Amino acid sequence: MPGASAKQPSTRLNWLSRWATMGVLLLVWEIVAGYWLPRGRPELTTLLPPPTAIFKAAIELIGSGELLTHLWQSLRRELIAFAFALAAVPLGIAMGWWKWAHEQLDPIIEILRPIPPIAWIPLSILWLGIGNAQNQFIIFLGIFFPLLINTIQGVKNVEPNLVRAARCLGASEWQILKRVVLPAALPQIFTGIRIGFGVGWMALVAAELVGASSGLGFLINDARSLLKTDVVILGMLTIGVVGLVLDLLIRKIAKRVLPWSLAAQK
Repeated sequence: MPGASAKQPSTRLNWLSRWATMGVLLLVWEIVAGYWLPRGRPELTTLLPPPTAIFKAAIELIGSGELLTHLWQSLRRELIAFAFALAAVPLGIAMGWWKWAHEQLDPIIEILRPIPPIAWIPLSILWLGIGNAQNQFIIFLGIFFPLLINTIQGVKNVEPNLVRAARCLGASEWQILKRVVLPAALPQIFTGIRIGFGVGWMALVAAELVGASSGLGFLINDARSLLKTDVVILGMLTIGVVGLVLDLLIRKIAKRVLPWSLAAQK
């Protein structure tokens, strides 16, 4: 097919240009931090290590298993919090479908939603102490509200003609919710999952900076106190790469689960 064959070279060129841009940035970084700073501003070399120093730190921490241990602890907290935050889906369906549920719960949601998860850290430490429960609570807040709001909007955006057609065919309220509303709202729900995972991942690192003895946030904070800026930047890059991988994974799942959705196929 000519369209498919024309698309492949274009995709390859896009990937090549992205890698080339990244390579140029790394080269400039290496020249500035590895050659210019030691000669011109040696007092700043500790603050900005070159990519080669970060690569060496990565090899050491991966070899010792320390980086993977902290990464697993962070991922475990994120996944546990996500499991609890899935309660936002049935709640969002109820608020989007039944007007009385929305009227009763929306004021409470709109008061709590603008509060950043980080603002809950002092109170969560008092309630739950320092540890996994406190970290998971902060992540839960980061995931819950984006997922809830997108679920509500997904239900409200269901085509009314589909609902009317189902009612004309004799479908019950439960059958309409299960076979019409939920499938139609799934693309928006997956959008909420993507946003929630990203917010939760950021909230996780902030929570681990304050109240944890393991995880990527703890690794960064511990390295900061020892002036190991190469480990600090390594931790930051690990957070970014893992966040990208999680987002790509969710998009991949959405494409498989929602083959009819044009938004999911992009």
